[in-house]
Amino acid sequence: MKIFKSTSENDTFNAGKWLAKRLKGSEVIAFYGEMGAGKTAFTRGIADFFDLGNEVCSPTFSILNVYASNNISIYHFDIYRIKTIADLESAGFFDYLNKGIIIIEWSENLDIESLCNNIIKISIKKLENFNEREIKIDFGSN
Repeated sequence: MKIFKSTSENDTFNAGKWLAKRLKGSEVIAFYGEMGAGKTAFTRGIADFFDLGNEVCSPTFSILNVYASNNISIYHFDIYRIKTIADLESAGFFDYLNKGIIIIEWSENLDIESLCNNIIKISIKKLENFNEREIKIDFGSN
């Protein structure tokens, strides 16, 4: 497990870049954390590392955003409104497994760990100071 303390959006972005350096390209990353914790800022760091531009935004209304180049793809899911495995399947989630990096916001809504192996779990917790975050990255059995 790796733990970061973030005091700014830039720190959270850089934690994403730190993780991206360790990715092979077919991981599932499950985010846990309340609204505004920094999940999308962390994802921007991952995408930036892979030169996928700065167009990363939360896929709240679209459910899925895809960021791709010739070398790698990131499938960025927001499952806030998805409540069942059938809903997840309808969103095309299982079609993307092993085709790139899958990033899931609001993983606490479903038992993602029972659906995929070797998930990287990222918990972002707001601390007492409004700008501070504790970011825990759990590589599990990776």
